[in-house]
Amino acid sequence: MPFNSFEYFIFFIIVFLFNWALFKTNKLRIGFLLIASWYFYASNNGWLLALLLASTAIDFVVGIVIEDSPNKRKLALFISLLSNLGILGFFKYGNFFIDNFASASNTLGLGINTSVLEIMLPVGISFYTFQSMSYSIDVYHAKLKAERSFINFAFFVSFFPQLVAGPIVRARYFIHQIPHKPRLTLHGFEATLFLIASGLIKKIVLADTLGDYANVAFSNPTEAHAIIAWLGLFAFTFQIYFDFSGYTDIAIGCARFLGSRLPPNFRRPYVAVSFSEFWRRWHISLSFCLRDYLYKPLGGNKNGKIATYKNLILVMLLGGLWHGAAWTFVVWGGLHGLFLSIERLTGQGFHKKDLIGKPIERTTRTFIIFFFCALAWLPFRADNFESLLELIEALVRFDGPIQLHSA
Repeated sequence: MPFNSFEYFIFFIIVFLFNWALFKTNKLRIGFLLIASWYFYASNNGWLLALLLASTAIDFVVGIVIEDSPNKRKLALFISLLSNLGILGFFKYGNFFIDNFASASNTLGLGINTSVLEIMLPVGISFYTFQSMSYSIDVYHAKLKAERSFINFAFFVSFFPQLVAGPIVRARYFIHQIPHKPRLTLHGFEATLFLIASGLIKKIVLADTLGDYANVAFSNPTEAHAIIAWLGLFAFTFQIYFDFSGYTDIAIGCARFLGSRLPPNFRRPYVAVSFSEFWRRWHISLSFCLRDYLYKPLGGNKNGKIATYKNLILVMLLGGLWHGAAWTFVVWGGLHGLFLSIERLTGQGFHKKDLIGKPIERTTRTFIIFFFCALAWLPFRADNFESLLELIEALVRFDGPIQLHSA
């Protein structure tokens, strides 16, 4: 049920009306929104709801066990990590690992025959498993109390505006909002309506139009002129931003209309003056999760420079794999890990506020960061390594006609 579909419009209008009709009885309102969220998720494929419910039930129990049974808290956390990563690994990465195992065995001459499983990728699985698992980790580290209401916890995991593509909402940000009755002023209504409208414009007008240019430019990279290839790359660079940030605007706006707040996820990332600032502006909720649940537990920057660079690259490699089950995504993550490491090595991790009164230096740095971020989108855009090499070759091919036409 895409946000820009008529089906979603009708669904949201009905949910909006019932939400405010029930606002005086908050428990009933939350129960209704939970059922609506489950329906929203099941509308894509009914049986996939079982995965969402399983992840929810496991971490709800795990949180209580961690808090109430100190001698079982490590086992409970292990169960949460194993179950969530197991679900994510099987459904999102099962075929990826099978295919790579088969390739490796053939390279070694073992001749092991494997077959690709017909595994359907559940929408939003990367988001809700990460979100549910982060709750268990936070309870384990005593950063919040275990939630005792299954309905409230399930609502946190399943809230439909952010269920499919984020932002990733942490329990300590969201759960405390649930007991409070919603409020929506006239000014808030107008601002939220504007936010949703701007999100729709980003997705439907800007992202889709730029996507058409990128698709045409990259449809036949073996013959594309460099000018066309670069135009296609920059079109994709802005396409992915407008598409993702537009979706986030709609998600945040829909949540506000229902009386809930979601964290911001984008803050003009392409004006960043360093790669570290870029990741504080791009997919902010994921960046903070990678920092808090991977980078810091690995040691962060506390164990020397070499360990810091290793941690940065490893975290970004895993961040790339989180985006998709392909080596091209890993390469994309690895490039950003390399960028961040070089930046830290050379002491260039500036913020925009560090360059106040230095417009030329700020503009130059912004252009450099944007340029390398755009180049890094190449593996993200490529289907495989062969396609990636073709795209790279197209960027330096200056012979042939300059034509932008359909394949």
